[in-house]
Amino acid sequence: MSAHGGAAPAGTGGHVLDNPALAALTGPHAHLAERRGRVLRYPVDVSPWLALPDEPDDADWADLAALAGPGAEVPLPGFRGEVPADWEITFQVEGVQLVDDGLAAAPDPEAVRLGPADVPEMLALIARTEPGPFLPRTIELGTYLGIRRDGALVAMAGERLRPPGYTEISAVCTDPAHRGQGLASRLVLAVAHGIRERGDIPFLHTGAQNTGAIRLYESLGFRLRRRTAFLAARTPERLGEGRAAVPVG
Repeated sequence: MSAHGGAAPAGTGGHVLDNPALAALTGPHAHLAERRGRVLRYPVDVSPWLALPDEPDDADWADLAALAGPGAEVPLPGFRGEVPADWEITFQVEGVQLVDDGLAAAPDPEAVRLGPADVPEMLALIARTEPGPFLPRTIELGTYLGIRRDGALVAMAGERLRPPGYTEISAVCTDPAHRGQGLASRLVLAVAHGIRERGDIPFLHTGAQNTGAIRLYESLGFRLRRRTAFLAARTPERLGEGRAAVPVG
C-alpha cells in the first residue's frame, strides 16, 4: 500500500492516523523514540505524546509506569481504551482529528522559517496564547513558520507528529494584539504547502469544544476524520500485579 493509503505500522490494526504517535515513533520519528517494551515516547522536552499498543496489556502499563516513574502524570492523547484501576485519571477532554480535504495550500511571503535561536520567543508566544504543548525541543519535530511585526514574533505554526504519509500541523497561535488579521490561516496554509511538497497529507487535532477553530479549519479545507480524546493519568506510587482495568470515557 502506498504511504497515502494509510497502512498502519506493524502491530497495529487500523489506519496510521488511528494511533498517530505510534506510527510516527516507529516511522519518521523513530530516531527520537524512547522505548520500554512496546511503549514508546518522545523525550519529555520534545513532546508529551507517547505511544501505547492498540490494545495494551498489564505488561505494557507496567512498562509505561516504569518509564514515567511512580506518581507521575502521563499524557495519553488519543487513547480510547481502559486504564488500570489504580491509575488516577487527572485530565480528560474530547477532541477531533481533521485531515486535508482540499486545502488551498500556498507559501506565504511574510512567513519566516523559525530555528533554535527563536525558541525562547516561541515559548513566550505559546505562554501568551496556550494553543497546546510546545516545549524547548519541539522544534526538532519539523518545520515551524512565523510572522514578525516590528521584529517581534506575533504568529506561528509548525509540524508535530509524522506518521508515514501524513504530517500534523500544530502550535497554531497568534498574539492577542494581532488577531483578526488572518495570520493563523495564512501560516496553516503555508505549513500545509511544505507538507504537501514532500508528498505528505496535512492533518491536525483540536478540542471538540473549540468550535470556532473547527469552523475555521473546515473553511480552509480540512474535514473531520474522527473524534478522539485527550487525557492524562497518574501512575501509582507502587506498582502491583494483576491490576483490573477501568474504561475511559
